[in-house]
This record gives sequence, structure tokens and C-alpha cells, in this order.
Amino acid sequence: MTKARILIVEDEALIAMMLEDFVETLGHEVAGIVDSLEAGLAAVADIDFDLAMLDVNLRERKASWPIADALDEAGKPFLFTSGGDLEKPPERHRSRPFLAKPFTLEGVRAALETGLQTE
Repeated sequence: MTKARILIVEDEALIAMMLEDFVETLGHEVAGIVDSLEAGLAAVADIDFDLAMLDVNLRERKASWPIADALDEAGKPFLFTSGGDLEKPPERHRSRPFLAKPFTLEGVRAALETGLQTE
């Protein structure tokens, strides 16, 4: 797989740092890390990336569906990440790859490969 720029949308700092480490260990580059709905929406417009890893539930239990919609409209590939209570994605996003917590290096590798091949 070629080197890709990955946007991480994750509101838990330790998990974001772990994902950053995994992404870099796998030979990719982290294009940015954002931790809220608002920052995620801005990142879609302002950051150059090849794939976004999008946590389903962000701060204050806000679902990340508006970010998924913006990514879809921009034609940018993404995958969902989540743990615990999972609200089903809207029908339009149910075919997107999904990575369940707790994350492993091999799980992240597989999810990135799938997500980068999806588009």
C-alpha cells in the first residue's frame, strides 16, 4: 500500500495518540487530529488527506454524521471508529468500513487498507 495522509477525528486524546502511533507505524502520515464536530467539519474543507478515521460519537455525545455527510459530498473516503454503544449510521453511510475499539495494529492496518480501496 502506498503512503497515505490520514485525518483522525477522535475526541479522546489517548486514543487519538494511539491511532497516530499506529498510522505512522504502518508507514502513513497523520494529516491532522481533530476532536469535535465543529473541528471535523472545518478539517474536511481545510486539510488535505486521503482518508478520514471518524469516531462515531464525539464530545457531548454528538454523532459525527454531519462530518460523514461533508466527507461524502467532498468525495473523500472515510471509515468509522467506535466502541461501546453504537448508534447505527444513517442508511447512506452503512456501507463504510468500520473499526471497533479496542484498536489493534492489525485491525487499523486492515481498516486503512479497506478504506483506501473503497474509493
